[in-house]
Amino acid sequence: MLACADSRVPVEIVFDQTIGHLFVTRVAGNIITPEILGSLEYGVAVLGTKVILVLGHSNSVAVKAAVAGKAVPGQISSLYAHLQPDVDETDPDYKAIAKANAKIRAKLLSQASTVVSEKIKKGQLKVVAGYYDIGSGVVTLLS
Repeated sequence: MLACADSRVPVEIVFDQTIGHLFVTRVAGNIITPEILGSLEYGVAVLGTKVILVLGHSNSVAVKAAVAGKAVPGQISSLYAHLQPDVDETDPDYKAIAKANAKIRAKLLSQASTVVSEKIKKGQLKVVAGYYDIGSGVVTLLS
């Protein structure tokens, strides 16, 4: 799973799973860096992951910051470039942008990694996008 680092999205609790049942990489904004990609490839190639879920969520602070585009301290603004396609391709609505983020990352993940794309071609892996509503606790799969 690729999920946001936001503490309001505790994936083991969201999916009612105990420790050891989910392989999760977490990073603000669900961005895909070489390190994140390598972690997900490890899950696929070594652990035998069959499904990767890219999970966006409501009230995303990373999305709001990218939309605002204001100066921030340290390396926080390094996230903006990764999130800008989500902002540019979507209505200026945070929920729509968060959903687009999950879909765009799922597509990118499917294409950016030969490990992932080969498993998809062989029918051994699916990459899907989802959206978690923090208020209701409901996860919706996105097409």
